[in-house]
Amino acid sequence: MSSSDASNAEEAAVAENAAAEGRRPLDRTWPERQTGPVTRRRGQVQGSTTDQRLLDTPRGPSDWVHGDPWRVMRIQSEFVEGFGALAELGPAVSVFGSARTRPGSPEYEAGVAIGRALAEAGFCVITGGGPGSMEAANKGAGEAGGVSVGLGIELPFEQGLNPYVDIGVNFRYFFVRKTMFVKYASGFIVLPGGFGTLDELFEALTLVQTRKVTRFPIVLFGTAYWQGLIDWVRNTVVDGGKASALDLDLVHLTDDVGEAVALMTKEAAA
Repeated sequence: MSSSDASNAEEAAVAENAAAEGRRPLDRTWPERQTGPVTRRRGQVQGSTTDQRLLDTPRGPSDWVHGDPWRVMRIQSEFVEGFGALAELGPAVSVFGSARTRPGSPEYEAGVAIGRALAEAGFCVITGGGPGSMEAANKGAGEAGGVSVGLGIELPFEQGLNPYVDIGVNFRYFFVRKTMFVKYASGFIVLPGGFGTLDELFEALTLVQTRKVTRFPIVLFGTAYWQGLIDWVRNTVVDGGKASALDLDLVHLTDDVGEAVALMTKEAAA
């Protein structure tokens, strides 16, 4: 059947169904099909139904898996999986830092100490689940008998979850993963890191600044590493009128593990 014949047949079917339901068919000269909440007209009308494409899938192309409507369902499923895995987690703190931090280095040992101290204070520890500083914090939490969580991400260079993770969830989408970092944490402790760590830091700062989240402490651990960033924000961003001096109060800079954990405990009790 040609596309013209198919279109005529569809129009005839529409008219017949309308008559059967006691409705007057619309006076139009273009083809139209309603697919759920979506109306398609003219050249956008598809030649098959959703059910037909679903049932024909094993014998047809797999391109539909990569289409935007399917991605919405996949995004939804990631939220559902994340919420289900973490809903009963209890008080938690997200710890960020570089995947390139070497085991045995001062930064790695600081991560272990932070993870251990958080667990001893009654917090679960959430990291990105990878190596480096993330592994260190998970390791410290595990050594102290705490719950160690890793939220992994699909990357071209697969890292996998480090062996100290007790609960691991892998995500395809960064924005879903970042929602989990914030939703189930009482605060952030940020160890020295690169672009990914900076992304997570400024995401959190923006959420606190705009009051999307409240009573959410953000600690930058390592004054030698972070002081230059704080100075740039103060001398360039704030002095240039792009932010308020009060915004600098949203972050705490320290080299002391006890102080970092005390800030988390103080806010969690507020």
